[in-house]
Amino acid sequence: MHPPLIDIGVNLTHASFRADRAAVLKRAQASGVQHIVVTGTTLAHSQQALRLAQAHPGLLTCTAGVHPHHARDWNADWLDGLRELAQHQPVVAIGECGLDFNRDFSPRPAQEACFTAQLELACELGLPVFLHERDAHTRFVEILAAYRPRLRRGVVHCFTGEAAALRAYLDLDLHIGITGWICDERRGRHLRELVRHIPLERLMLETDAPFLTPRDMRPAPRNRRNEPAFLPHVAVAVAQSLGQPVAHVAAATTATAQAFFARNNQAG
Repeated sequence: MHPPLIDIGVNLTHASFRADRAAVLKRAQASGVQHIVVTGTTLAHSQQALRLAQAHPGLLTCTAGVHPHHARDWNADWLDGLRELAQHQPVVAIGECGLDFNRDFSPRPAQEACFTAQLELACELGLPVFLHERDAHTRFVEILAAYRPRLRRGVVHCFTGEAAALRAYLDLDLHIGITGWICDERRGRHLRELVRHIPLERLMLETDAPFLTPRDMRPAPRNRRNEPAFLPHVAVAVAQSLGQPVAHVAAATTATAQAFFARNNQAG
């Protein structure tokens, strides 16, 4: 058994987990996942994520934020709500926040306003940011660069981009989250080379469950739903890409995640 893993991004408030959430958590622990960061994507889901974390101290912490898909609904009350949530110890980052110009579920000006407000909040509170970027790299970097000197830390969650994007994020001293996308022989092959350029002290692992089920899992999971128990599969793929023992990668990424999300560590 490799050292314990930390899954830095699980959408545990998603409806697909409603019927068997307790069993999902048990399977995660049985597979060696010692800790899960539950992703907040709206004010309501962030509130639910906090309740889950409070119900499972030690196993769960959470983020509080508004995903760009929901930016059209952003308002001052949501900002106040996120600020209140962030006073609670289980909330370890602001987000998931950022830009998504692929789906454009919210108008781009609304996405930018929602993103900058959350960056301001993270600066104000001294919390890291949990970041989302899809097909919006140039504008995302422009906005983020202006805030980076005041931001404590940031992780680009679910990185699937190209080499230039990775270089830009590392140049901004950001952390990188790698998911089961690296297991996709069609779309994720390039990540197997790019991951070698991510220092282990900047690399973290995540499932983004229930999404992004590793395509090469055999047998395929029932209902194709991803869950945190599958994080060791991602860890093996990353270790193979790095040419390093999975135990080393597991220990390093766990240590990186612990340092990144530690609320009592204000450095960095």
